[in-house]
Order: sequence, then C-alpha cells, then structure tokens
Amino acid sequence: MEKPLTADETFEKTDYTTNRLPTGEYENCVFNLCDFSNSDLSGIVFSECVFNGCNLSMAKLKKTALKDVRFKDCKMLGLRFEDCHDFLFAVDFDKCILSHASFYSLKLKKTAFKNSILHETDFTEADLSNALFANCDLKRAVFENTMLEKADFRSSYNYSIDPERNKIKKAKFSMSGILGLLEKHDIEVE
Repeated sequence: MEKPLTADETFEKTDYTTNRLPTGEYENCVFNLCDFSNSDLSGIVFSECVFNGCNLSMAKLKKTALKDVRFKDCKMLGLRFEDCHDFLFAVDFDKCILSHASFYSLKLKKTAFKNSILHETDFTEADLSNALFANCDLKRAVFENTMLEKADFRSSYNYSIDPERNKIKKAKFSMSGILGLLEKHDIEVE
C-alpha cells in the first residue's frame, strides 16, 4: 500500500504529542516549532525536510526514513536513530540537544554535527568517517569500535576517545583536545 505524499508544506507550532502526525511521505516540508515529544513517528518517510526549533525528545523512530533531513535548534533527547530505516539515511544537526541519543552501528559518513550538545550519546560501531563535529560538547559520549577516519573534532570538546578501540586514522583534533585521546592513561599534561 502506497503512503500518501505531502510535499512542499510548512507546519507551524503544531502539537503532535496527542494527535499523531499522519503516516505517509513528507517531501521538502518544513516543521517550525512543532512538538513531537514522546510521539510515534514510526514508518513515516521524511525526504529533504527541515525541522526548526522542534522538540522530538523520546519520539519513536521504528522504520522512520530520514533522507537528507536537517535539524536546527531542536531538542532531541533519547532518540534511537538506529531504529530508523537505514536506506538513504542522511541527516545533519545544527544547535541541537542530542543528549542520550543513540546512533549505534549507523552509517553517518560526512554527517555534520554543529554547535550541538551530545552528552552521553552513543556512537558505538557507527561509521563517522569524514564527519564534522564543529563546536560540539561530547561529554561522556560513547565511541567504541567507531570508524572516525578523517572525522573533524578540532573545535569540539569534552570527548574521550580511545585510539586503541576506534579507527582514527587522519582524524583531526586540536592541540587542546589531545587530552581526550589520552584520558584512559590517567596522565597529567601541563
């Protein structure tokens, strides 16, 4: 059964916490200041959509498709992106709160995380090659068997990445961020 298509529409200040966003395909749509917290977005397809100032915290993403979707100024606590449909999965984030989110085992090549808070976010076994972490707070973010080759962390901070447990060849770090690569050794650098 084909899903209904909604294209080129803007949704303003809509509360989807009690009334679910209808299942379907949303193409080139803009969601401004909408509340999706704890809502069920399962099975919905978003293509080339933009979410501005939305709250998506704890939303269910089972088989949700995110194809070239941008999130700006969004609150996205506890999202399990690994539940999304992985075909053509492409997202980027600017000024978002992504704490306690999980990107377990996802392909996130060239994904941009800008000016965002990613406290305790799980990147275990994800492919973040060529990803950009620009001015992000990565306090207690989890990097375990993560592909970080050519990723850029130069302006980010509070990360702890074990070079022996992750692939970091040609990744970029600032001199002040080097401590995040040495944390497991419990050494002092002055």
